[in-house]
Amino acid sequence: MLLQLLFVLLAIVIGARIGGIGLGVLGGVGLSILIFFFGLQPTAPPIDVMLMIVAVIAAASCMQAAGGLDLMVKWAEKLLRKNPQQITLLSPLVTYFFTFVAGTGHVAYSVLPVIAEVAKDTKIRPERPMAIAVIASQQAITASPISAATVALLSMLSGFGISLMDILMISIPCTLLGVIVGAFYSLRVGKELADDPEYQRRLAAGDFEHDHYQTAEVENPRKAGLAVAIFLLATLDIVLFGSIEALRPTFITASGTVTMEMSHIIEVLMLTAAALILLFTKTDGIRAAQGSVFSAGMQAVVAIFGIAWMGDTFIAGNMETLKGSIMDIVTQMPWLFGLALFVMSILLFSQAATIRALLPLGIALGISPYMLIALFPAVNGYFFIPNYPTVVAAINFDRTGTTRIGKYILNHSFMMPGLIATIVSVALGLLAVSFL
Repeated sequence: MLLQLLFVLLAIVIGARIGGIGLGVLGGVGLSILIFFFGLQPTAPPIDVMLMIVAVIAAASCMQAAGGLDLMVKWAEKLLRKNPQQITLLSPLVTYFFTFVAGTGHVAYSVLPVIAEVAKDTKIRPERPMAIAVIASQQAITASPISAATVALLSMLSGFGISLMDILMISIPCTLLGVIVGAFYSLRVGKELADDPEYQRRLAAGDFEHDHYQTAEVENPRKAGLAVAIFLLATLDIVLFGSIEALRPTFITASGTVTMEMSHIIEVLMLTAAALILLFTKTDGIRAAQGSVFSAGMQAVVAIFGIAWMGDTFIAGNMETLKGSIMDIVTQMPWLFGLALFVMSILLFSQAATIRALLPLGIALGISPYMLIALFPAVNGYFFIPNYPTVVAAINFDRTGTTRIGKYILNHSFMMPGLIATIVSVALGLLAVSFL
């Protein structure tokens, strides 16, 4: 089993270093070794999760192509420029909302330059709002009803009678409060901008003489607004169907009355939303497939395909050994499973892939479904090693040099806000489920 685990971890590490679809295809290599060399029986690939993610990606990509995301960025820019002194508290709420609505943290790229610009112009150290804004954009993934991670969690816990609202009623308030606590911590991070030696050096060198960032104008605000409205309506419908089982269609079959599964409802509603956006806004479907949301989303699908299938196969093939060796300690201290989720997310750079790879083990160990929901935000450990795309983007967008990687690599700008937001979110979740 340890030799198998070594190959699994090698596939994850090498795949993460390659980037892009490398994580998913290296999972395929690991899966091949488990099957053909060690003789493990492959489990079923995570088809339902992948199809749900594809449907959400299709709708979000169409909204982006219609100008919906650009319009949301314009709204955010107006809010931030109107309240520049509150940039450290407002910017994480903006990126949290963006991710919550779109289901992916990559939408934060559009607003990060605005945050850096407003902070600099207001003489606020840009590191403060930039770092917590990036953390918030990922924390919201575990609160968004249409994110790949939430979809994966719901599909695996639905057999225990868990609804989408059961997840959201814990994850939304806990992650939001975790982000707010992280934002208040960030208010006092580092020296004031005027006292920062790196900023003073760049200022003396004339790096900011012609430095002014302005978001592009939305080509057709009416069309963009319609795309946002359709997408939000579909998201609201998903929350309603996921919360009230009586609303879901039922069908009479030979084996009795069957209720439509939430996975199928999500797929139908999101594909319909994508179609309505294209039809009513007259948006080119090819343009939707060329956007950043589609690219990032499809990389996530491939990652889940390879890594989750490999993880499932490894866990299923060694279930008895794993249960025998760690069941007692995890049963007594279930928060240790949250630590495992955190460490695995550092390696996988994907909340959804982490959930899909490790949750079967948590379920097999007998951890309560509500406890697993409380531990859900622990999959946001991507920031620990500062090479995640949004982290790198934030460092590059902050031209003052205050948002940076430290001398010892791990003492970077995102470490403390990330740890605070994650720990607070999980702690509040554990507190909440103790009352349920």
